[in-house]
Amino acid sequence: MTKIAILGANGRLGRVVGKAFIDAGFKVRAVTRTGKVPAELEGATAVAGDALDRESLVRATQGVDIIFNGLNPIYTDWGKCMPMAENVMAACRANNTLHLFPGTVYNYGSPMPQVITEETPFHPTTEKGRIRCAMENLFRREAEAGRVRTIVLRAGDFFGGTGSGSWFDLVVAAKMEKGVYTAPGPADLTHEWAYLPDFAVAFVGLARNLDKLGFYEAINFPGHAITDLDIKAAAEKALGRKLKLSFMPWWVLRAGSPFVAMWREIVSMSYLRFEAHRLVSTRLEGVIGEIPHTPLDQAVKQAMRDIGIAAEPSRLAA
Repeated sequence: MTKIAILGANGRLGRVVGKAFIDAGFKVRAVTRTGKVPAELEGATAVAGDALDRESLVRATQGVDIIFNGLNPIYTDWGKCMPMAENVMAACRANNTLHLFPGTVYNYGSPMPQVITEETPFHPTTEKGRIRCAMENLFRREAEAGRVRTIVLRAGDFFGGTGSGSWFDLVVAAKMEKGVYTAPGPADLTHEWAYLPDFAVAFVGLARNLDKLGFYEAINFPGHAITDLDIKAAAEKALGRKLKLSFMPWWVLRAGSPFVAMWREIVSMSYLRFEAHRLVSTRLEGVIGEIPHTPLDQAVKQAMRDIGIAAEPSRLAA
């Protein structure tokens, strides 16, 4: 049985990806700082490991075949990203493991390419974009030297899964129970979203088709390239009632950003909410077959339930 270690198993992404690998029959090791298994990962083995402690991480991943790197510090702690990435590479080298990594669109900077393919060049214009590019450059160098095999699967903003910290739960759905849909940018702007259960199943597909992949791959995950109007309509269908359209007050964050570190970090990435973009792939389907894609109405309804917003039988379908 193939063994996979999930780094960041307490996080939203780690929990969803870990469950997908459990459901697919992999032996899953949940690596967290506390050594406790999240409820969603029943059946996984709990192991304590600190991504900022190289020896701890090497021990925590000993004996596995694959490391899924779901480590993602909060926005104000991104100085930890490169040390973590270097420690993950050290763990992969020591244990001769494959490295799976979720990529972002931060690498492309502003102005965003409206259509992003696997061949679209990186052009980071923010500190977070430069950090992401540096991480992927590290992974590529390790692969080209024959030391660590890495498969990157790049996605847009996450929705779905339990926990907090995504644009969907912090902004879009924050006031739905009060009858308000909050758009983070222009409501008719196309934005790339990834429904996490679909994204996780795609990672499983990659792990099952390694014979079709090189020693370093960066592949796009085409999720839901949609507008806020599309999400609002799906949410209204799930709730069975109309929602008032509101907009995120960016001026408040911009005014307060010199004084509030988190606001400053969010504002630095605000261009993503004002520049249309979508991911396409010429490779993913050829590797894993049919790309997982939950219909938007179903995905939004489940994502709402995941964060405790009860959906009702639709009265809007007629």
